[in-house]
This record gives sequence, C-alpha cells and structure tokens, in this order.
Amino acid sequence: MGPPIRPLPRRKEWPGRECILSLGKRPKDQSFSGGIGQSSGHVNKLKVNRNKKSLGVSFQHPEGAEIIRELAKTADVFVENFLPGTLKKYGLDFPTLQQTNPRLIYASITGYGQYGPYSDRAGYDVMVEAEMGLMHITGTRDGPPVKVGCAVTDLTTGMYACNSIMAALLERHNSNRGQHLDVCLSDCQVATLSNMAESVLISKKRDSGRWGTAHPSVVPYRAFRTSDGDVLFGGGNDRLFGILCAGLGKQEWASDERFATNAARVANRGVLEPAIEEITKQKTTQEWLDIFEGTGLPYAKVNDLMDTLNHKHGEYPDTAFFFEDSGSPSITVRAREMVVSIDHPSCGVMDLVNTPVKYSRSKPSIRSPPPLLGQHTDEILSARLGFDAQRIHELRARGAVG
Repeated sequence: MGPPIRPLPRRKEWPGRECILSLGKRPKDQSFSGGIGQSSGHVNKLKVNRNKKSLGVSFQHPEGAEIIRELAKTADVFVENFLPGTLKKYGLDFPTLQQTNPRLIYASITGYGQYGPYSDRAGYDVMVEAEMGLMHITGTRDGPPVKVGCAVTDLTTGMYACNSIMAALLERHNSNRGQHLDVCLSDCQVATLSNMAESVLISKKRDSGRWGTAHPSVVPYRAFRTSDGDVLFGGGNDRLFGILCAGLGKQEWASDERFATNAARVANRGVLEPAIEEITKQKTTQEWLDIFEGTGLPYAKVNDLMDTLNHKHGEYPDTAFFFEDSGSPSITVRAREMVVSIDHPSCGVMDLVNTPVKYSRSKPSIRSPPPLLGQHTDEILSARLGFDAQRIHELRARGAVG
C-alpha cells in the first residue's frame, strides 16, 4: 500500500461531504481530512463526517486563508463546494495552490460547473432533479412530478467526484502532476438518466413520462396493494408470468390471449393490473411472500426505513467487530454488516449505516466518530504546521481559527 492520501476539504454542501466520506471509507489509507463545516450534531452530518478530523478555520480571514494554503502544500486532494470564482478572491483557487503543490488534485463540486450559461447559479439537489429530467420521470402515472425520496443527485455527484479523484490519483503516478476536476450536479444527473436518456437520443421522441413503480414495456412489473402494505412482482417474461398466475390462483390467465405474451399484457395493462391488485389485497404481504418463496419469481415487500434497517438479510447477531485501538464494540455484524455502532463523545452510542463495499483482504472501518466542529484544530495546526499553543491561542482570539 502506498502512503496515506491526505484530502483537504473546503465544502459546505452535501455532495462535497459525500465525496470526502467515500474517500474516508478506503481501507486504512487516510491520515487527515480537514473537515471545516457545521456541528456534527445534526443527524445528517453524523454519517458523512466520520473518519475525519475537523479544523475550524475562516478562509475569509487572511490568516485563515494562509493556514489553508500551507496545509494544501502537502495535501494530495483539495475538495471545494463553492460557486466558481469564490475561492479565487482568497488565493485558494487551483492555479494559486498548484504553484506550491504541482501534484495537487483539486476537485470543484458545484451545481452547474465551472463554465456554461448557468455556471454562476447555485444548484441544489431538488432543483437539479427538476431541471435535469429526474423529477419528470418520477411519480405516479397520472400524478404530478415528485422528487426522489433521498438526495440522490447529491449522493451520485459525491460518488462521481470520489471516483474522479481516485482516477486522477492513479494518473498522477504516471504524470507526477495534479489537475483540476470540474464536477457538477447537473452533469452527474444527466449521466444517471442512463438508458432513459439514450432512448430519447436514439428515437428522437419525447419520453413516455412517469410510471410509478411500473415498467413502461414490461407487464406486470410493479407494486400491488396487499391487506397490510405493498408487494412488488416482476413478471418479466411469459414463464415468470405463469408462475405469478399460479401463485395468484389464476392459472387460466397464462393462456388467455389478452395476457399470453408480454406485448398483449402491455396492451391490456389497464385490465390486468387492477385484476391482480384485487387479488393481492385479499392477503397480507407476508402471506404473498410465503406463497412465492422459492418459485423463481422476482418479488419483494415494499419496506419502510425501519423495516429496511431491521431486514433479516442484515441480521446476524453472533459476532462483533471492534474499534481500532480500543476495546469497544464498533459493528454488530448483520449478514451484510450494513449497520455500525459507534461511541460518539457527545451523543453516546449510536448506529450508523456502514460502507456498502466488501473487500476480500482489506477491512474498511470507522476509525473515528464524527468530530465536533473544530475538535482537532489545535492538533492539526501543531502537528502539520508546527504552531505552538500561544500562536494558536492568538489566531483563535483574532477569529482566524475556531
């Protein structure tokens, strides 16, 4: 393994935090992340600020900006999340920092990018969902457009930024040079439209709109009401549709000319889907899960978040991992290890969602809980820049650091 990667984030919005979180998930390969944000007490920040150290510094203060420039001299990665040109006023733009660190990877995460007609506009997840097509294709067939239930554009932008940083670090091994990465929500949102966008580009026709949980060209492929919730069936071909018919007690549908082929089922969607739901509403979700268990039909219960976090795919209570360098339990292992217990200095023991990637040799871990704002200011300024206690005290008194 190579030397630790040192990200130096200057971020205020969610994509930047998610990007640095993804970098911090790498197995034991990060030594310092100078988190400079709001208090980690907010529940959303508890997830994205773990494995980071928090330096409280004001880049609007000349001495604060100089501290960041000094840290950037030995950083591998600099991540910022401000409107284009904002940091140039403080000497924290890429050309300035590159002069003293030619190998610096500088990632700018914005709403609409470093150039283009909207580049000077602030961009937030829900606005970009609306403007870049995602909201239009999300929602029920006859209902209004709706936003996705989580900030998916922010999250995917953070992941694209993280992957781009990793690619730039690999390229740097050959060129020995850093570069500026221009990552924006609008570009990343268009990229995630994937096959839907390609269909429009190829056909030159407008898309077919919102389909709720249904599929525009496969029937039945959607959620249906049960007596106590919802269950999703995926009758993706004629064989699977036959399995569904048998489970519903409607074997005759498989040979009914209205439903015998997928093309026929699509044409008669308005007849078939309500007929299926009249049957599914007569049993509980669990009863339908039991009926189709082991049949080969794709099916799923529509879970709320509590049910998701307590899913049996995640339960495996017999083993526990531990924090590095401590004896306290850090992970109550469930089948996929997706829930992590940490001991936060202010909030006590709490559960967090774990990293989803499993490595065959390495073991990503939560090496430190989310810090309080400025928790590591003295430590970082002392260890990285050699400042003594008196100098740090004076900087704090002048408002340069917190």
